[in-house]
Amino acid sequence: MDLNRLTIHELQKKIRAGDVSSTDIVRDVFSRIDAVEKDVHAFITVMRDEALSGASRADADIKAGDIKTLTGIPVALKDILCTRGFPTTCGSRILYNYIPPYDATVVEKLKEAGAVFVGKTNMDEFAMGSSTETSCFGITRNPWDLERIPGGSSGGSAASVAADECIASIGSDTGGSIRQPAALCGVVGLKPTYGRVSRFGLIAFASSLDQIGPFTKDVEDCAIMMGVLAGYDPKESTSVPMDVPDYREHLSRGIEGWTVGIPREYFIEGIDPEVMKAIQDAIKVVEGLGARCVEISLPHTKYCLAVYYIIAPAEASSNLARYDGVKYGFRSHDGSDLLEMYKKTRSEGFGAEVKRRIMIGTYALSSGYYDAYYKKASQVRALIKRDFEEAFKQCDVILTPTTPTPAFKIGEKTNDPLQMYLSDIFTISTNLAGIPGISVPCGFTAAGLPVGVQFLAGHFEEGKLIQIASAYEKSANFEKRRPNL
Repeated sequence: MDLNRLTIHELQKKIRAGDVSSTDIVRDVFSRIDAVEKDVHAFITVMRDEALSGASRADADIKAGDIKTLTGIPVALKDILCTRGFPTTCGSRILYNYIPPYDATVVEKLKEAGAVFVGKTNMDEFAMGSSTETSCFGITRNPWDLERIPGGSSGGSAASVAADECIASIGSDTGGSIRQPAALCGVVGLKPTYGRVSRFGLIAFASSLDQIGPFTKDVEDCAIMMGVLAGYDPKESTSVPMDVPDYREHLSRGIEGWTVGIPREYFIEGIDPEVMKAIQDAIKVVEGLGARCVEISLPHTKYCLAVYYIIAPAEASSNLARYDGVKYGFRSHDGSDLLEMYKKTRSEGFGAEVKRRIMIGTYALSSGYYDAYYKKASQVRALIKRDFEEAFKQCDVILTPTTPTPAFKIGEKTNDPLQMYLSDIFTISTNLAGIPGISVPCGFTAAGLPVGVQFLAGHFEEGKLIQIASAYEKSANFEKRRPNL
């Protein structure tokens, strides 16, 4: 049996039964990495020695009967999370040699739960992108079709799970960067409520939007990972002091009697017909489970893209000002004075997309334009948040497509930023409102490309998302396939 193909909960049973060791699992994962990574390029850094040492420690714990939630399970980390003693690059030349002196809180939590880290995954530079094509370390390819993108910015994390190069992975989501690649790679991806998971040690893109979440092979694994990641962190100012429920309790509950909202604004011209059919089929499955699907309205949806691409670049402009070549990271040595060094460091260290967003954000925040742009966008953001609050008075959860199309070809949209930005049209509103969202596989196109359905819930209602996602996953009759690598 290929252990790398199994889920967390399947491997946990084998570990507890004494059928396999963590070393067995990790070696199997690295055999898979050796076989397919040259084609997929899901990783920036492969942590082979660290993983084998971690597996040995896990096996000692297992022998002693000290088995935690993730003991011995190979997990991959998006290379935006600080890892003590290992490079954290954000896919950027400006941080290519940066090794943090501390671990992000989620990394600490995963270590405490017994996880074994196999590597740091590729990503769009500073999480700015929808295709994992802007990384200075090269592109990641979709395991389902190596000529297509895996989504972004957490494309490496999604591809690593889809290609069985790890058992689960961690990503970040600022405007859809967990849910969009999860849909395009045919895995489960959850963006928690803003404040549910600590962002301490996450290198910031847009601080009022960023959130960390898991990629998994099924919904049960997602519930397990959320139980590890969630919780209050006094080191993180936006972390909310709330108890963490046992999300696995929601796995066996049905949705009979639920009301599911179908927002008319998300069913628009331009959605790929095969995506639309898969979503309509998903609605039928949900109705078959005893839920009532009703049309709702989120009237300010049409402003989401404009609001997002003012707020996110503005916050990025502020956050990325710290990369100046003085304290850490890349420094240009061609400058004749300090100002020239700053200019050359930033122009050489940042890629085109990052520079584009810094310039947009700096303009939006500049004197005389702040009120017209950032302030106005923040006011409309409040209306978008209110739309969801009103909608959840009418329904338990909301169902939408995750993406308007299946994965597109590599290079297809790199010269058209606006078309690239439209890839996230169904996911960015969730970040603006701060609510949780999950993408679950819901079928395939005729060409064999995955399609995802998205469920949204109110603040801190991740349990509801896991409940409906699990019920849907168990009932959906679409063919379950794996990438042919």
